[in-house]
Formats: sequence, C-alpha cells, structure tokens
Amino acid sequence: MTHALQWLRSLVFVVQMYLAMAVLGIVFLPWALVSPRGARIACKTFCRWVRFTAAWMVGLRTEVRGTPPRGEVLIASKHQSFLDIILIFGSIPAGKFIMKRELMWAPVIGQYALRIGCVPVNRGKRSQAIGKMVEDVARGRQEPGQLIIYAQGTRVAPGVKKPYKIGAGVLYEELGQTCVPAATNVGVFWPRKGILRKPGLAVVEFLPEIAPGLPRGTFMRRLESEVEEASDKLMREAGFDTGER
Repeated sequence: MTHALQWLRSLVFVVQMYLAMAVLGIVFLPWALVSPRGARIACKTFCRWVRFTAAWMVGLRTEVRGTPPRGEVLIASKHQSFLDIILIFGSIPAGKFIMKRELMWAPVIGQYALRIGCVPVNRGKRSQAIGKMVEDVARGRQEPGQLIIYAQGTRVAPGVKKPYKIGAGVLYEELGQTCVPAATNVGVFWPRKGILRKPGLAVVEFLPEIAPGLPRGTFMRRLESEVEEASDKLMREAGFDTGER
C-alpha cells in the first residue's frame, strides 16, 4: 500500500513537472527569443520549481555541496538522472551542456538548450563528434559560462560501472580551463527510467578543482577516481549498497 501511494504521488509529481515546463516555456518565450538571459532565467525558475515540488510532493529533498563554480570552467560530472541536470544548472550562473544532438528536437528542452548555449554533438561518430565538440565550444567562448560534460557520456544507474569517455579529456586539454569534477547520488531516488521517485536526500557535490595542464591520461585517471569515489560515498550515505566495505 505504501509503495503504491508513493508511486501515485510520483506520477502526479512527474505530470505537473512537465506541465510546468510547458507553461514556463510559453511564458518566457518572448524574452528567451531576444535574450539568452531570458532563457537562462526560465530554466532556473523551472529548476527551483522542481526542487520545491519534489520536496513536498514525494519527500525528495535536494542539496548542493561544495562550491559551485562562478567563472569560465569545465564541469565534468557523474550523470544518473534528470535531477542532476537540474541541481547543477540551478546552482551555477551560466551553465551550458554538451548534449546529444537528438535533444535539439525535443519540445521546449531543445529550443531552450540552444538559447542558453548548449553544444549538440552527434555521438554516433565518436572521432567526428569530439572534433566538432571542440570546434563548437571554442567558437562559443565569446560568452563566458560553465561548460558541463557528462564524463561517461550517458546516464549511469547506481552500482553500474561504465568507462569514462575521452571527450572530457579532449575538452580539458584543448580549452586549457580548470575542471571542476561533480559527484552525485540522485539515481538512488530518481532513477533514469520509470515513474517512482523515492523520499530522501539527493545530493550533487562539486569537488576540488583540477588545474589545467595535466597530461590527458593523468587527468582522466584522476577525474574518474575522484568522481567515482565521491559518488559511491554519497550513495552509501543514501543507504545504497555499492558493494564496498
């Protein structure tokens, strides 16, 4: 009975969340069309709304730990569900995601993503995608912001091991920017698929900066080690068995 009630509450939450996305997308559209700032404010308003409604509708509280970066940096994060997108973007001034090209055609999300400076890439052709990613990012550096890449290239469920893609290392090397790793446990409560949202405390944690200039291989090993270790710690804190003792 308790599980069924939580699922029903989750369904109501998910429905109202997407309705809110549509309403905000329409309301802010005139401003978003003439100014990226309008698009960013629309997206941040949506992030605040999701966090607020998640807390009282399904008992899912959220927290951002560490120091959210303010300058022009590369953020390389763990990705477990839509919620870590919301927490990261809502906590930084001008986030821009490396996103899969298919999302360009998603209603509301695609249009607003392009307006805030997100960089669509074709992941089907790896070498071409990386080159295009670097080129597009370099062209967009006139407008400062925090470039966010999901280092494993996709959502990864808690407890699943997946290698880190070279794209994060290429961007770190080519852009010459400081990298801020980010860990999370959001997938414990908000899975990558399905309706059920579990009560608890979902966390995104910004980790200590990695200064520019490291060899690509050294950077990738350090990034994976620090993000995975911190994410496992957050998941254990949330009651998830990571298999480590």
